[in-house]
Amino acid sequence: MADASGVLRISPVIPVVTIDDPENAVPLARALVAGGVRIIELTLRTDSALTTLKLIAEEVPEILAGAGTILTPGQAEAAVQAGAQFLVSPGFTPALLTSMLSLDVPVLPGVATAGEVMAVMEAGLDAMKFFPAGPAGGPSYLAAIGAPIPHVQFCPTGGVTQATAPDYLKLPNVACVGGSWLTPADAIAAKDWNRISRLAEEATSRVQSAK
Repeated sequence: MADASGVLRISPVIPVVTIDDPENAVPLARALVAGGVRIIELTLRTDSALTTLKLIAEEVPEILAGAGTILTPGQAEAAVQAGAQFLVSPGFTPALLTSMLSLDVPVLPGVATAGEVMAVMEAGLDAMKFFPAGPAGGPSYLAAIGAPIPHVQFCPTGGVTQATAPDYLKLPNVACVGGSWLTPADAIAAKDWNRISRLAEEATSRVQSAK
């Protein structure tokens, strides 16, 4: 259950979303589903993030709702209690990874070096988040990692755009990418759910062609 390989196969793009107002949670999630995206990583960067997560998990069951920016064991536990169906961290410590692995949901720990990849492999995981993807080395770095460690699958996040996503997705060790461009802050503020549906549909169709 802990390995997130199945999560990475749901969509070529995982929207990484920060929602300030919980009232926007359900319509935003439904807009993504309408655009063909059935997964969302909700960042725990706001005081209301757990409330938002709970609303999506309860009212939009057709989308797989995950919690991102997990920094502590307490956050991981609270996210699962709120309904998170997978957990994503920007990095990991032994204590955090152990805590997340004990919660019986798929776990996507963040890595940025070959040594970190190997440490997560020792914990029994073959799916990881590559973060921050752009500053950490981009597609060329992941291509190099794929030579000695070909079986690990990555979801690059951090600086990935619709323009650069295909460069990652053409790599055999990249299953999907994470990005915020599907849910721009101005579209959320304006409650322009049709725009978000269009962006989701465009992203999946264009990005999918890279695989």
